[in-house]
Amino acid sequence: MKFKITPFISLFFCSAVFGQMKDSIAADEILAEVVVTGTRTERVLSSLPLPMTIITSDAIVKSGVTRLSEILNEQTGIILIPDESGFEGIQMQGLDAAYTMIMIDGVPLVGRSSGALDLSRVSVGNIERIEIVKGASSALYGSEAMGGVINVITKRPQKDLFSGSLSYRYASFNTNDANVNLLWKKKKFAANVFANYNSSDGYDLDKSSWLKNIEKYHNNTIQPKLYYDFSENLKLIVSNRFYNQKIDNKAVIETKQYLGDATEKEWNSQIKLEHNWNSKIYSEYEFYVTNYKNNAFLNDENSVLFEESYYNQWLLRPEVRTTFSIKANKLTTGIGFNHETLDRTYFDSNVVFNSQYVFVQYDYNPTEKLNILAGFRYDNHSEYASQFSPKLAANYKITEDFSLKASVGYGYKAPDFRQLYFDFMNPQVGYTVLGYNVAEDRLKELDDQGQIANRISGINFNNPLKAESAINFNFGTFYKRNKFRLDVNAFYNSISNLIDTQVVAVKSNGQNVFSYTNISEIFTYGLEYNSTYNFSKEFTVSLGYQYLIAKDKSVIDDFEEHKFVRPSGSGTIAIKKSDYFGLFNRSKHTANVKFLYRIPRMKTDINLRVFYRGKYGMFDTNGNSIMDKYDKFIDGYVLTNLSISKQIQDKFMLQAGANNVFDFTDPDQINNLAGRQFFARIQYNF
Repeated sequence: MKFKITPFISLFFCSAVFGQMKDSIAADEILAEVVVTGTRTERVLSSLPLPMTIITSDAIVKSGVTRLSEILNEQTGIILIPDESGFEGIQMQGLDAAYTMIMIDGVPLVGRSSGALDLSRVSVGNIERIEIVKGASSALYGSEAMGGVINVITKRPQKDLFSGSLSYRYASFNTNDANVNLLWKKKKFAANVFANYNSSDGYDLDKSSWLKNIEKYHNNTIQPKLYYDFSENLKLIVSNRFYNQKIDNKAVIETKQYLGDATEKEWNSQIKLEHNWNSKIYSEYEFYVTNYKNNAFLNDENSVLFEESYYNQWLLRPEVRTTFSIKANKLTTGIGFNHETLDRTYFDSNVVFNSQYVFVQYDYNPTEKLNILAGFRYDNHSEYASQFSPKLAANYKITEDFSLKASVGYGYKAPDFRQLYFDFMNPQVGYTVLGYNVAEDRLKELDDQGQIANRISGINFNNPLKAESAINFNFGTFYKRNKFRLDVNAFYNSISNLIDTQVVAVKSNGQNVFSYTNISEIFTYGLEYNSTYNFSKEFTVSLGYQYLIAKDKSVIDDFEEHKFVRPSGSGTIAIKKSDYFGLFNRSKHTANVKFLYRIPRMKTDINLRVFYRGKYGMFDTNGNSIMDKYDKFIDGYVLTNLSISKQIQDKFMLQAGANNVFDFTDPDQINNLAGRQFFARIQYNF
């Protein structure tokens, strides 16, 4: 493999030289960063043998963003990609959004209509920190964590006091965001109440169409949390979250205009009991339930119902975890049960998943310099084969400032409800899409009705659809000394049994019947680099870079048979294996540079962030079904975000700035770049 990263190597050595300079640093840089997501126990970030990133509340405030999607999109190696539902999902280490688990306070969100969660559902107004674990995490979290985990951790009262904040932000497109965050603690009782209101008129990049890229919407979030300490060893947490959104719904079909609306409702509740049996045994008893609903309709020009859709998903999960401290080591065990139901448009009935799971993890420290993390999880599922997910990781401290870390893990992604139970017929075109578990019965029904011309030979549904599985490798370094901090990680993912669509029958109208099957194998590999250098207490520069290759193994194998050609004049010519660019919607190069400048006398912070995404392809444009260098690419582009924050007497904060400062748009090819957006914000802390 060839890595054309000479600028990166030069940057690495320059940064290393800076790192040898010895000087004092700000006090907050000395504080150890404690994380919980990677191991489900408290660990110092520098000693963790896993690739992990922390986004602090201070970084969120200084950036001026309001939604989870916005702050994640500013992180190295993370790109937000719109899916077929219009939601923007996380692409991490080259893997799609369906492979990353999104959690709030350690419990997962639901509501993936096409694999991606709508991350704009989550406000950042009450976030303490965001922990991002990259790489297979199924050994702790099961399905959907095949590519990694993002855990949003909200604020918790720590001292006996009443405090909080009020904030309001106004931005372009008549976008409003208002927050109230209250924290209170007195002896055994504590509470945190957060409320958010967010609305926008949306934006329109194509004035020739009456449809907008983003339609008008408004939403609100209410998140109350209660805490009660029965004693120092027994503590109760009750947390709830309520989210509601309404969106204008519009469509144009065969020149006719249709109007309606779409509503989203989300509710989740978590009850957790923290129990210290003694100095060596700690348990958590957790019960979690969540429900996500989405309803939409369209009326024709005469206000007659034309189309409607609905989505109603429930997840109920009790779980018990216990950690045993054995000298300098920790043994963590857990057992739980998942009960999921989904009722949605084009499902014959409400479908149910049940699964039981157990996980074990041993955090072993044989010496002061070596840490080994070993564990596994076993899932027994009602609809697909049982899964065994092991993981092994190690961190070795060469010096107090420099360590090496490596990990290998198995991850899996279970077939989702849609892939198993979908039953959809397009009324305009006439094709049909069937979930794997209902395909055989529905094909027989269609055949009996005379709608099937022929079945594709060799295709049957006798064996269950397999879960997608992945082997993930990470190898990296962590260096932190004085003014300089460096984190480098090389990764490799190999995914088998990738679930994809295939034609299973031809209808009498000439259209196809599609279903799902395990057919593909893909792999991704690359390198991530993050560094921070404090030139002084007032001036900090951060650099981030990702090199990524993502390809389909079956395509590479097919090159041996010279299957791929491209148009040339009146004929075609064969293309080389080296001409194969890779999977769609992946950039080989992404980078960012962030500048933070503090003016102490004025109590002002200037935060400038510049982001680069290299070229990528969205479609096969020369008819050979793959992305090769002769296809049409979306050119690389640069986005710049700026925010300026000023403190007034430690109570008020005034903030102003702009996202996409230089107003880059490409409406013909990129539909999720809204152009320049100005904003202003005021916050009162008490």
